[in-house]
Amino acid sequence: MRIARLLKRFLSVIVAVACLPLSAIAQGAAMSPIVLTQAQVAVCDPHRTCDHGLCDATTCIQTLLDREQMMQQLHITSLRPGPGNHKDAPPPNFDESKANPYPNLPDPLILNNGKKVTTAKMWWQQRRPQIVEYFDREVYGRVPAHTPKVIWEVASTANETVGKYPVITKQLVGHVDNSSYPAITVDIRMTLTTPASASGPVPIIMQFSSSTPPPPSASRAVRAAAPLWEQEILEKGWGYAILSTMSIQAENGAGFRSAGIIGLVNKGQFRKPDDWGALRAWAWGADRAMDYFETDKSVDTKQVGLQGHSRYGKAALVTMAYDQRFAIAYVSSSGIGGAKLFRRNFGEPLEDLASEREYHWMAGNFLKYAGPLTANDLPVDAHELIAMCAPRPVFISGGSTIGAASDNAADPPGSFMAAVAAGPVYRLLGKKDLGTSTLPPIATPLIDGEIAFRQHTEGHTDVPNWPTFLIFASRYIHGHAANAAIVH
Repeated sequence: MRIARLLKRFLSVIVAVACLPLSAIAQGAAMSPIVLTQAQVAVCDPHRTCDHGLCDATTCIQTLLDREQMMQQLHITSLRPGPGNHKDAPPPNFDESKANPYPNLPDPLILNNGKKVTTAKMWWQQRRPQIVEYFDREVYGRVPAHTPKVIWEVASTANETVGKYPVITKQLVGHVDNSSYPAITVDIRMTLTTPASASGPVPIIMQFSSSTPPPPSASRAVRAAAPLWEQEILEKGWGYAILSTMSIQAENGAGFRSAGIIGLVNKGQFRKPDDWGALRAWAWGADRAMDYFETDKSVDTKQVGLQGHSRYGKAALVTMAYDQRFAIAYVSSSGIGGAKLFRRNFGEPLEDLASEREYHWMAGNFLKYAGPLTANDLPVDAHELIAMCAPRPVFISGGSTIGAASDNAADPPGSFMAAVAAGPVYRLLGKKDLGTSTLPPIATPLIDGEIAFRQHTEGHTDVPNWPTFLIFASRYIHGHAANAAIVH
Protein backbone atom coordinates (compact mmCIF):
# COMPACT_ATOMS: atom_id res chain seq x y z
CA MET A 1 0.00 0.00 0.00
CA ARG A 2 2.82 2.42 0.89
CA ILE A 3 4.59 1.68 -2.42
CA ALA A 4 1.35 2.36 -4.29
CA ARG A 5 0.96 5.73 -2.54
CA LEU A 6 4.55 6.71 -3.34
CA LEU A 7 4.10 5.68 -6.99
CA LYS A 8 0.90 7.74 -7.19
CA ARG A 9 2.74 10.72 -5.69
CA PHE A 10 5.62 10.38 -8.14
CA LEU A 11 3.24 10.18 -11.11
CA SER A 12 1.37 13.28 -9.90
CA VAL A 13 4.64 15.24 -9.85
CA ILE A 14 5.52 14.06 -13.36
CA VAL A 15 2.07 15.09 -14.58
CA ALA A 16 2.42 18.47 -12.86
CA VAL A 17 5.72 19.16 -14.65
CA ALA A 18 4.35 17.95 -17.98
CA CYS A 19 1.32 20.20 -17.71
CA LEU A 20 3.30 23.37 -17.09
CA PRO A 21 3.28 25.93 -19.90
CA LEU A 22 6.53 26.27 -21.81
CA SER A 23 6.93 29.81 -20.47
CA ALA A 24 7.35 28.34 -16.99
CA ILE A 25 10.28 26.24 -18.13
CA ALA A 26 12.09 28.96 -20.03
CA GLN A 27 11.20 32.62 -20.29
CA GLY A 28 13.27 34.86 -22.50
CA ALA A 29 16.43 34.13 -24.41
CA ALA A 30 18.61 35.11 -21.45
CA MET A 31 17.31 32.30 -19.25
CA SER A 32 18.38 28.66 -19.45
CA PRO A 33 15.77 25.89 -19.29
CA ILE A 34 14.95 25.13 -15.67
CA VAL A 35 15.51 21.52 -14.72
CA LEU A 36 14.61 20.43 -11.21
CA THR A 37 16.74 17.84 -9.46
CA GLN A 38 15.33 14.83 -7.65
CA ALA A 39 16.26 16.46 -4.35
CA GLN A 40 14.25 19.56 -5.26
CA VAL A 41 11.23 17.54 -6.33
CA ALA A 42 11.47 15.65 -3.03
CA VAL A 43 10.63 18.95 -1.30
CA CYS A 44 7.05 18.42 -2.52
CA ASP A 45 6.27 16.23 0.46
CA PRO A 46 2.70 16.82 1.68
CA HIS A 47 3.67 15.95 5.23
CA ARG A 48 6.12 18.90 5.36
CA THR A 49 4.73 21.55 3.05
CA CYS A 50 0.94 21.71 3.34
CA ASP A 51 1.17 24.74 5.59
CA HIS A 52 1.87 26.86 2.50
CA GLY A 53 -0.41 25.00 0.11
CA LEU A 54 2.50 23.07 -1.37
CA CYS A 55 0.95 19.64 -0.82
CA ASP A 56 -0.66 20.08 -4.24
CA ALA A 57 1.87 18.73 -6.76
CA THR A 58 1.25 21.37 -9.41
CA THR A 59 1.46 24.25 -6.93
CA CYS A 60 4.63 22.84 -5.42
CA ILE A 61 6.41 22.31 -8.75
CA GLN A 62 5.43 25.77 -10.01
CA THR A 63 6.76 27.26 -6.78
CA LEU A 64 10.08 25.46 -7.20
CA LEU A 65 10.34 26.62 -10.81
CA ASP A 66 9.57 30.21 -9.83
CA ARG A 67 12.28 30.18 -7.18
CA GLU A 68 14.80 28.60 -9.58
CA GLN A 69 14.19 31.20 -12.26
CA MET A 70 14.71 33.97 -9.70
CA MET A 71 18.02 32.40 -8.76
CA GLN A 72 18.94 32.41 -12.46
CA GLN A 73 18.14 36.11 -12.67
CA LEU A 74 20.42 36.68 -9.68
CA HIS A 75 23.13 34.36 -11.06
CA ILE A 76 22.96 32.25 -7.91
CA THR A 77 23.51 28.50 -8.14
CA SER A 78 22.96 27.52 -4.51
CA LEU A 79 21.62 28.82 -1.21
CA ARG A 80 22.39 27.95 2.37
CA PRO A 81 19.57 25.70 3.63
CA GLY A 82 17.56 26.74 6.66
CA PRO A 83 16.94 24.35 9.56
CA GLY A 84 13.20 24.93 9.50
CA ASN A 85 12.88 23.65 5.95
CA HIS A 86 15.75 21.28 5.17
CA LYS A 87 16.73 18.15 7.06
CA ASP A 88 20.36 18.48 5.90
CA ALA A 89 20.73 22.02 7.26
CA PRO A 90 22.58 22.75 10.49
CA PRO A 91 20.17 22.60 13.45
CA PRO A 92 18.70 25.88 14.69
CA ASN A 93 20.73 27.69 17.30
CA PHE A 94 19.22 28.18 20.74
CA ASP A 95 22.46 29.09 22.49
CA GLU A 96 22.34 32.77 23.43
CA SER A 97 26.15 32.95 23.50
CA LYS A 98 26.18 32.20 19.76
CA ALA A 99 23.10 34.20 18.81
CA ASN A 100 24.72 37.47 17.71
CA PRO A 101 27.40 36.76 15.12
CA TYR A 102 26.92 40.25 13.63
CA PRO A 103 26.42 42.57 16.62
CA ASN A 104 26.95 45.83 14.75
CA LEU A 105 23.65 47.10 13.37
CA PRO A 106 23.20 49.80 10.72
CA ASP A 107 22.68 53.14 12.45
CA PRO A 108 19.19 54.46 11.58
CA LEU A 109 20.40 58.01 12.24
CA ILE A 110 23.45 58.05 9.97
CA LEU A 111 22.95 59.14 6.36
CA ASN A 112 24.53 57.16 3.54
CA ASN A 113 27.21 59.86 3.30
CA GLY A 114 28.11 59.37 6.97
CA LYS A 115 26.45 62.53 8.24
CA LYS A 116 24.55 62.36 11.54
CA VAL A 117 20.78 62.90 11.52
CA THR A 118 20.09 65.51 14.19
CA THR A 119 16.62 66.87 13.39
CA ALA A 120 13.18 65.48 12.60
CA LYS A 121 13.36 67.25 9.23
CA MET A 122 16.53 65.35 8.32
CA TRP A 123 14.84 62.10 9.32
CA TRP A 124 11.74 62.65 7.19
CA GLN A 125 13.38 64.24 4.18
CA GLN A 126 16.72 62.44 3.99
CA ARG A 127 17.29 59.36 6.16
CA ARG A 128 13.87 57.71 6.13
CA PRO A 129 13.68 57.72 2.31
CA GLN A 130 17.09 56.04 2.19
CA ILE A 131 15.89 53.28 4.53
CA VAL A 132 12.68 52.84 2.54
CA GLU A 133 14.69 52.45 -0.66
CA TYR A 134 16.81 49.69 0.88
CA PHE A 135 13.77 47.79 2.13
CA ASP A 136 12.09 48.20 -1.26
CA ARG A 137 15.06 47.01 -3.27
CA GLU A 138 16.59 44.33 -1.07
CA VAL A 139 14.00 43.01 1.38
CA TYR A 140 10.27 43.32 0.69
CA GLY A 141 10.21 44.54 -2.91
CA ARG A 142 8.74 47.53 -4.67
CA VAL A 143 5.05 48.15 -5.10
CA PRO A 144 4.52 49.16 -8.76
CA ALA A 145 4.10 52.86 -9.38
CA HIS A 146 0.67 52.17 -10.83
CA THR A 147 -1.63 49.49 -9.43
CA PRO A 148 -5.20 48.75 -10.49
CA LYS A 149 -8.12 50.59 -8.99
CA VAL A 150 -10.14 48.81 -6.30
CA ILE A 151 -13.90 49.28 -6.12
CA TRP A 152 -15.41 48.19 -2.81
CA GLU A 153 -18.80 46.54 -2.57
CA VAL A 154 -20.82 45.91 0.58
CA ALA A 155 -21.87 42.36 -0.23
CA SER A 156 -24.09 42.01 2.85
CA THR A 157 -24.97 43.70 6.12
CA ALA A 158 -26.24 41.73 9.09
CA ASN A 159 -27.18 42.29 12.71
CA GLU A 160 -25.36 39.87 15.01
CA THR A 161 -24.61 39.37 18.65
CA VAL A 162 -20.94 38.76 19.45
CA GLY A 163 -20.74 37.41 22.96
CA LYS A 164 -23.12 39.79 24.70
CA TYR A 165 -22.70 42.74 22.34
CA PRO A 166 -25.07 43.56 19.46
CA VAL A 167 -23.10 44.45 16.35
CA ILE A 168 -23.44 45.22 12.68
CA THR A 169 -21.24 43.10 10.43
CA LYS A 170 -20.53 43.99 6.83
CA GLN A 171 -19.14 41.51 4.34
CA LEU A 172 -16.95 43.56 1.99
CA VAL A 173 -15.43 42.73 -1.38
CA GLY A 174 -12.80 44.91 -3.03
CA HIS A 175 -13.01 44.23 -6.77
CA VAL A 176 -9.61 44.90 -8.35
CA ASP A 177 -9.75 46.21 -11.92
CA ASN A 178 -8.38 43.41 -14.09
CA SER A 179 -9.14 44.92 -17.48
CA SER A 180 -5.41 44.94 -18.27
CA TYR A 181 -5.19 41.16 -17.73
CA PRO A 182 -8.60 39.43 -17.49
CA ALA A 183 -7.00 36.01 -16.96
CA ILE A 184 -6.55 36.84 -13.25
CA THR A 185 -9.36 38.05 -10.99
CA VAL A 186 -8.61 39.54 -7.58
CA ASP A 187 -11.39 40.18 -5.06
CA ILE A 188 -10.18 41.38 -1.65
CA ARG A 189 -12.30 39.92 1.14
CA MET A 190 -12.86 41.69 4.44
CA THR A 191 -15.41 41.84 7.24
CA LEU A 192 -16.12 44.95 9.30
CA THR A 193 -17.88 44.66 12.66
CA THR A 194 -19.00 47.72 14.63
CA PRO A 195 -21.14 48.15 17.77
CA ALA A 196 -24.82 48.40 16.86
CA SER A 197 -25.26 51.10 19.50
CA ALA A 198 -22.59 53.41 18.04
CA SER A 199 -23.89 56.92 17.40
CA GLY A 200 -20.89 57.91 15.28
CA PRO A 201 -17.62 56.64 13.83
CA VAL A 202 -15.67 54.21 16.02
CA PRO A 203 -12.01 53.13 16.23
CA ILE A 204 -11.16 49.91 14.38
CA ILE A 205 -8.51 47.24 14.91
CA MET A 206 -7.90 45.37 11.65
CA GLN A 207 -6.53 41.85 11.90
CA PHE A 208 -4.66 40.02 9.14
CA SER A 209 -5.96 36.48 8.66
CA SER A 210 -5.77 33.67 6.13
CA SER A 211 -9.57 33.74 5.84
CA THR A 212 -12.57 35.81 6.81
CA PRO A 213 -15.47 34.56 8.95
CA PRO A 214 -18.37 33.02 7.03
CA PRO A 215 -21.41 35.23 6.39
CA PRO A 216 -23.85 35.42 9.30
CA SER A 217 -26.81 33.05 9.19
CA ALA A 218 -29.78 32.25 11.37
CA SER A 219 -27.71 29.65 13.21
CA ARG A 220 -24.89 32.16 13.77
CA ALA A 221 -26.96 35.16 14.77
CA VAL A 222 -25.51 34.87 18.27
CA ARG A 223 -21.78 34.06 18.44
CA ALA A 224 -21.36 33.35 22.13
CA ALA A 225 -18.06 31.57 21.44
CA ALA A 226 -16.53 34.51 19.61
CA PRO A 227 -12.83 35.10 20.31
CA LEU A 228 -12.29 36.97 23.55
CA TRP A 229 -10.28 39.72 21.83
CA GLU A 230 -13.30 40.59 19.70
CA GLN A 231 -15.47 40.92 22.80
CA GLU A 232 -12.83 42.98 24.63
CA ILE A 233 -12.65 45.39 21.69
CA LEU A 234 -16.43 45.72 21.56
CA GLU A 235 -16.52 46.37 25.31
CA LYS A 236 -14.41 49.46 24.66
CA GLY A 237 -16.87 50.69 22.06
CA TRP A 238 -14.44 49.96 19.23
CA GLY A 239 -14.96 47.79 16.17
CA TYR A 240 -12.77 45.35 14.30
CA ALA A 241 -12.10 44.18 10.76
CA ILE A 242 -10.66 40.92 9.48
CA LEU A 243 -8.71 41.09 6.22
CA SER A 244 -8.16 37.94 4.18
CA THR A 245 -4.55 37.84 2.96
CA MET A 246 -5.22 34.88 0.67
CA SER A 247 -7.70 36.97 -1.30
CA ILE A 248 -4.90 39.48 -2.01
CA GLN A 249 -1.94 37.22 -2.81
CA ALA A 250 -1.47 33.46 -2.55
CA GLU A 251 0.65 31.94 0.19
CA ASN A 252 3.19 30.34 -2.16
CA GLY A 253 5.51 31.18 -5.03
CA ALA A 254 3.25 29.59 -7.64
CA GLY A 255 0.78 32.41 -7.09
CA PHE A 256 3.17 35.03 -8.47
CA ARG A 257 2.16 34.11 -12.01
CA SER A 258 -1.29 32.59 -11.68
CA ALA A 259 -3.15 34.55 -9.02
CA GLY A 260 -3.29 37.59 -6.80
CA ILE A 261 -2.36 41.19 -7.27
CA ILE A 262 1.26 40.40 -8.19
CA GLY A 263 0.21 37.98 -10.94
CA LEU A 264 -2.34 40.51 -12.19
CA VAL A 265 0.06 43.45 -12.33
CA ASN A 266 2.82 41.33 -13.91
CA LYS A 267 0.32 39.86 -16.39
CA GLY A 268 1.30 36.32 -15.53
CA GLN A 269 5.05 36.84 -16.02
CA PHE A 270 7.87 36.12 -13.60
CA ARG A 271 8.87 38.75 -11.05
CA LYS A 272 11.95 40.91 -11.41
CA PRO A 273 14.43 40.77 -8.48
CA ASP A 274 13.14 43.97 -6.87
CA ASP A 275 9.43 43.25 -7.43
CA TRP A 276 7.20 43.01 -4.38
CA GLY A 277 6.66 39.81 -2.45
CA ALA A 278 3.58 38.60 -0.59
CA LEU A 279 4.20 40.72 2.54
CA ARG A 280 4.17 43.94 0.54
CA ALA A 281 1.17 42.68 -1.43
CA TRP A 282 -0.75 42.02 1.79
CA ALA A 283 0.26 45.47 3.02
CA TRP A 284 -1.02 46.92 -0.26
CA GLY A 285 -4.33 45.17 0.38
CA ALA A 286 -4.45 46.68 3.87
CA ASP A 287 -3.85 50.10 2.33
CA ARG A 288 -6.84 49.53 0.06
CA ALA A 289 -8.88 48.52 3.10
CA MET A 290 -7.97 51.87 4.65
CA ASP A 291 -9.16 53.53 1.43
CA TYR A 292 -12.52 51.86 2.05
CA PHE A 293 -12.62 52.91 5.71
CA GLU A 294 -12.20 56.51 4.58
CA THR A 295 -15.56 56.18 2.79
CA ASP A 296 -17.44 54.44 5.61
CA LYS A 297 -19.05 56.80 8.13
CA SER A 298 -19.02 54.11 10.82
CA VAL A 299 -15.20 54.14 10.99
CA ASP A 300 -13.00 56.71 12.72
CA THR A 301 -10.15 56.68 10.21
CA LYS A 302 -7.82 58.57 12.55
CA GLN A 303 -8.01 55.61 14.93
CA VAL A 304 -7.45 52.49 12.84
CA GLY A 305 -4.97 49.96 14.21
CA LEU A 306 -3.38 46.79 12.87
CA GLN A 307 -2.89 43.35 14.37
CA GLY A 308 -1.26 40.18 13.12
CA HIS A 309 0.37 37.06 14.49
CA SER A 310 3.33 35.09 13.08
CA ARG A 311 3.51 35.70 9.30
CA TYR A 312 0.64 38.13 9.74
CA GLY A 313 2.63 39.86 12.46
CA LYS A 314 5.22 40.47 9.75
CA ALA A 315 2.46 41.86 7.51
CA ALA A 316 1.16 44.15 10.27
CA LEU A 317 4.62 45.60 10.88
CA VAL A 318 5.36 46.08 7.18
CA THR A 319 2.00 47.81 6.68
CA MET A 320 2.49 50.06 9.69
CA ALA A 321 5.96 51.02 8.48
CA TYR A 322 4.83 52.02 5.00
CA ASP A 323 1.33 53.52 5.47
CA GLN A 324 1.30 56.35 7.99
CA ARG A 325 -2.51 56.45 8.06
CA PHE A 326 -2.56 53.56 10.56
CA ALA A 327 -2.50 54.73 14.16
CA ILE A 328 -1.11 51.75 16.08
CA ALA A 329 0.00 48.15 15.61
CA TYR A 330 0.07 44.93 17.64
CA VAL A 331 2.88 42.81 16.15
CA SER A 332 2.77 39.29 17.59
CA SER A 333 5.54 36.66 17.27
CA SER A 334 6.56 38.07 13.90
CA GLY A 335 10.05 36.53 13.96
CA ILE A 336 12.45 36.74 11.05
CA GLY A 337 11.16 39.04 8.34
CA GLY A 338 9.20 40.92 10.98
CA ALA A 339 10.47 42.53 14.19
CA LYS A 340 13.35 40.09 14.78
CA LEU A 341 16.83 41.19 13.73
CA PHE A 342 18.04 39.59 10.48
CA ARG A 343 21.57 39.59 11.91
CA ARG A 344 20.45 37.47 14.83
CA ASN A 345 20.98 33.68 14.68
CA PHE A 346 18.51 32.22 17.15
CA GLY A 347 15.54 30.03 16.28
CA GLU A 348 14.44 30.58 12.70
CA PRO A 349 17.33 32.22 10.81
CA LEU A 350 17.43 34.31 7.66
CA GLU A 351 18.10 31.19 5.55
CA ASP A 352 14.60 29.87 6.26
CA LEU A 353 13.13 33.01 4.65
CA ALA A 354 14.89 32.08 1.40
CA SER A 355 13.48 28.53 1.40
CA GLU A 356 10.88 27.17 -1.00
CA ARG A 357 8.22 27.60 1.66
CA GLU A 358 8.92 31.22 2.62
CA TYR A 359 10.78 33.08 -0.13
CA HIS A 360 7.47 34.30 -1.58
CA TRP A 361 7.12 36.72 1.34
CA MET A 362 10.18 38.64 0.18
CA ALA A 363 11.67 40.39 -2.84
CA GLY A 364 13.71 38.19 -5.14
CA ASN A 365 16.83 40.16 -4.24
CA PHE A 366 16.53 38.88 -0.70
CA LEU A 367 17.71 35.43 -1.84
CA LYS A 368 21.23 36.84 -2.24
CA TYR A 369 21.63 37.07 1.52
CA ALA A 370 21.22 33.30 1.89
CA GLY A 371 23.67 32.66 -0.94
CA PRO A 372 26.81 34.61 -1.77
CA LEU A 373 26.00 37.22 0.91
CA THR A 374 25.05 37.04 4.58
CA ALA A 375 22.75 38.91 6.92
CA ASN A 376 25.64 41.21 7.74
CA ASP A 377 25.63 42.45 4.13
CA LEU A 378 22.06 43.72 4.39
CA PRO A 379 22.03 47.53 4.29
CA VAL A 380 19.14 47.59 6.79
CA ASP A 381 17.76 45.49 9.62
CA ALA A 382 14.48 45.03 11.49
CA HIS A 383 15.09 47.87 13.93
CA GLU A 384 14.85 50.28 11.00
CA LEU A 385 11.52 48.77 9.95
CA ILE A 386 10.24 49.50 13.44
CA ALA A 387 11.78 52.98 13.22
CA MET A 388 9.79 53.61 10.02
CA CYS A 389 6.66 53.39 12.21
CA ALA A 390 7.79 56.32 14.34
CA PRO A 391 6.37 58.34 15.98
CA ARG A 392 3.27 56.09 16.09
CA PRO A 393 2.93 53.49 18.87
CA VAL A 394 3.93 49.85 18.20
CA PHE A 395 3.43 46.89 20.55
CA ILE A 396 6.00 44.11 19.95
CA SER A 397 4.91 40.78 21.40
CA GLY A 398 6.15 37.22 21.76
CA GLY A 399 5.76 34.06 23.78
CA SER A 400 7.88 32.23 26.26
CA THR A 401 11.24 30.78 25.23
CA ILE A 402 10.94 28.06 27.88
CA GLY A 403 9.58 24.57 27.30
CA ALA A 404 8.78 22.29 24.38
CA ALA A 405 5.86 24.42 23.17
CA SER A 406 7.83 27.65 23.33
CA ASP A 407 8.02 30.57 20.91
CA ASN A 408 11.75 29.95 20.41
CA ALA A 409 11.58 29.89 16.61
CA ALA A 410 10.21 33.44 16.55
CA ASP A 411 12.95 34.57 18.96
CA PRO A 412 11.14 37.25 21.02
CA PRO A 413 14.46 38.47 22.52
CA GLY A 414 15.64 39.21 18.97
CA SER A 415 12.55 41.38 18.47
CA PHE A 416 13.23 43.11 21.79
CA MET A 417 16.75 43.96 20.62
CA ALA A 418 15.32 45.46 17.43
CA ALA A 419 12.81 47.49 19.43
CA VAL A 420 15.65 48.84 21.60
CA ALA A 421 17.68 49.78 18.52
CA ALA A 422 14.69 51.66 17.05
CA GLY A 423 14.52 53.83 20.16
CA PRO A 424 16.83 56.64 19.00
CA VAL A 425 14.47 57.48 16.12
CA TYR A 426 11.47 57.65 18.45
CA ARG A 427 13.43 59.88 20.82
CA LEU A 428 14.50 62.13 17.94
CA LEU A 429 10.82 62.60 17.09
CA GLY A 430 9.94 63.49 20.66
CA LYS A 431 8.55 60.13 21.76
CA LYS A 432 9.50 57.61 24.43
CA ASP A 433 11.36 54.39 23.73
CA LEU A 434 11.23 51.14 25.74
CA GLY A 435 13.05 52.80 28.64
CA THR A 436 15.56 49.97 29.00
CA SER A 437 17.95 47.87 26.96
CA THR A 438 17.70 44.91 29.36
CA LEU A 439 15.28 42.14 28.44
CA PRO A 440 12.62 42.12 31.17
CA PRO A 441 11.39 38.98 32.93
CA ILE A 442 8.65 37.09 31.09
CA ALA A 443 5.15 38.56 31.64
CA THR A 444 6.63 41.98 32.48
CA PRO A 445 5.00 44.67 30.30
CA LEU A 446 7.01 47.62 29.00
CA ILE A 447 4.22 49.92 27.87
CA ASP A 448 5.17 53.40 29.10
CA GLY A 449 6.63 54.56 25.78
CA GLU A 450 5.51 54.57 22.16
CA ILE A 451 7.49 51.36 21.62
CA ALA A 452 6.06 48.62 23.84
CA PHE A 453 7.09 45.02 24.51
CA ARG A 454 5.87 41.99 26.42
CA GLN A 455 6.64 38.29 26.43
CA HIS A 456 3.79 36.16 27.69
CA THR A 457 4.15 32.79 29.40
CA GLU A 458 2.70 30.59 26.66
CA GLY A 459 3.93 29.49 23.22
CA HIS A 460 3.40 30.68 19.66
CA THR A 461 0.11 32.50 20.14
CA ASP A 462 -1.18 36.07 20.33
CA VAL A 463 -4.02 35.39 22.77
CA PRO A 464 -2.27 36.08 26.13
CA ASN A 465 -1.02 39.53 25.13
CA TRP A 466 -4.31 40.95 23.87
CA PRO A 467 -5.27 42.41 27.28
CA THR A 468 -1.89 44.14 27.62
CA PHE A 469 -2.08 45.50 24.09
CA LEU A 470 -5.55 46.93 24.75
CA ILE A 471 -4.28 48.66 27.90
CA PHE A 472 -1.42 50.12 25.84
CA ALA A 473 -3.69 51.04 22.93
CA SER A 474 -6.19 52.79 25.21
CA ARG A 475 -3.63 55.55 25.75
CA TYR A 476 -3.94 56.43 22.07
CA ILE A 477 -7.29 55.05 20.88
CA HIS A 478 -10.47 56.42 22.41
CA GLY A 479 -14.00 55.16 21.84
CA HIS A 480 -17.27 55.18 23.73
CA ALA A 481 -17.68 52.26 26.12
CA ALA A 482 -20.32 49.82 24.92
CA ASN A 483 -21.37 48.51 28.33
CA ALA A 484 -24.82 50.03 27.91
CA ALA A 485 -25.30 48.01 24.74
CA ILE A 486 -24.98 44.59 26.40
CA VAL A 487 -27.66 42.03 25.57
CA HIS A 488 -29.07 40.73 28.88
